[in-house]
Amino acid sequence: MFRHSFFYIYLYMSDFFCTFVADFVRTQNERTHVCKKEMKIAIIGYGKMGHMIEEVALERGHKIVARIDAGDVFDLRDADVAIEFTTPATAKDNILRAWAQGVPVISGSTGWNVAFSNEIAKVHTTPLNGEATHASALPKNWKFSGTPNKVEVRDETGKVMLVWSSNYSVGVNITFELNKILAQMMSTQPQYTPSIKEIHHIHKLDKPSGTAKTLAKDIEDLRLKIDDLKIESIREGEVPGTHIVTWDSEEDTIVLTHIAKGRRGFALGAVLAAEEILNI
Repeated sequence: MFRHSFFYIYLYMSDFFCTFVADFVRTQNERTHVCKKEMKIAIIGYGKMGHMIEEVALERGHKIVARIDAGDVFDLRDADVAIEFTTPATAKDNILRAWAQGVPVISGSTGWNVAFSNEIAKVHTTPLNGEATHASALPKNWKFSGTPNKVEVRDETGKVMLVWSSNYSVGVNITFELNKILAQMMSTQPQYTPSIKEIHHIHKLDKPSGTAKTLAKDIEDLRLKIDDLKIESIREGEVPGTHIVTWDSEEDTIVLTHIAKGRRGFALGAVLAAEEILNI
C-alpha cells in the first residue's frame, strides 16, 4: 500500500516538475528577450513597484505612455494596456476608469474593498476555465473566470480586459503548486495543524497578503480548515515578501517557505502577462 502511494506521488511530482521546467526555461529565455512589437503601457501606481515595471518594460522594448499616481490626470488614451499596482482602496476605481477608456488592465493589487472582493470571490468557487454569472461591477455580457490566485475578465467580444493575480512571481506560483500537493497529502494526516505567516515591508497596507490568502484558500479547498485568524501578518522594514506555511504536530514540524529577494520577479511577470493578452 505504501509503495503504491509513494509511486503515485512520484508520478504526480514528476509530471508537475517536467511541466514546470519547460515553462521555467521559456521564462528564463524571456528575461533577456526584446519584443519585436512595441507595447504602449500606462503604469497606474508609480511607486517602487511602478518604477520596477517601467525598468523591465523598457528593457523589453516597450514604451511607457503614462505614469499615474494619486491625484494625477487619469488619461490612458495612448495606452494599449495598463499595469496597476496600487492600494486596496483605489484598485477597483482604477480598473473601472481604465475600462471606461477601453483599456485592458493587468492588476497586482491585493486586498480590494469588500464589495468588489466578494464578486471576485465568486470566481474562486468555479472550476478552472469555468464561468460565473454577471456581477454588478462588470459591464453587461462581460464574463470572468479563474482560480484562487488568478482572475480573468473578458468583454462581450472575448477580449481580455483584466488579468488579476495575487502574485506574478514564478517562484511564488511554484510555491502555490507545492502547497496544494502538501495539503493533499496532509488530508490523511489529521495530527498536523496548518498555519501561515507572511512578512512584508511597512508600506504594504493589506493584511493578510493576497498570496497568503491564496495559500489558505488552496488548503481550505481540501477541507483542511484554515482562516485569516491563523494567518500571522508582520510588517517590518523593506522586506519584499516572505511566506511560510507550517504544518505542526507533536512529533515534528514541516515548513514550506518562499522568500522574495526583490520586486523584479513580480514586475517581469506582470509585463509578460500584458504581452500575452496583447499577443506580443
